[in-house]
Order: sequence, then C-alpha cells, then structure tokens
Amino acid sequence: MNAITGSQVRKIVVACDAGMGSSVLVASQLSSALKAFSVTVDHTPVNGIPADADIVLCQRGLVARVRSVVPEKVVLGFQLFLGDPVFDQVTRAIKDGERLVG
Repeated sequence: MNAITGSQVRKIVVACDAGMGSSVLVASQLSSALKAFSVTVDHTPVNGIPADADIVLCQRGLVARVRSVVPEKVVLGFQLFLGDPVFDQVTRAIKDGERLVG
C-alpha cells in the first residue's frame, strides 16, 4: 500500500478498462468538486496511466490490475459510479489535508 497526504495531491486519474463513458462522468464530477484546490482530474485506460498521477481511482474489480501497472501510486477502488464513499473520502482528504492510503 502507498500513501499520500491530501495537500500533496495535484493529479487524480480515473482509470477504466473498456469504454470511457463512466470514467469521464466520475472525472468530471471530481474535477468540479476539487476546482478550488488546483487538482487536475483526468480519465484514461488502465494501460495509459500517466507517470504524474498522484492517485488512481478505478472500479474495485480493476484494483489489482491497476496496482500491477502503477505499483508506486495510491490506488483506490470504487463500486458505484455515482455517490460512492471513496469520492467523498478523496475530496475530504484534499480539503482537510488528510492522509489517503491505497
């Protein structure tokens, strides 16, 4: 597991497996929620995760695969594309400088 303090986060990537529709939705919502904190939120296929990503969000079923692609990153899995608690956890950590482990 890797860790990062919310105040250190500059880029979040929402990684997907096949299509990009759902990841675009998640990225857009997070981008709006984090606009005041200068955090970039992008979406990308698992095999295209950029080196400058601080946190990678993905469906829970993809967590092991994502960790094998970017073992040095904080990887957090979600189950629901809308309203999943992990999105609130990330937003709160960035706003309050809390530690994220994943």
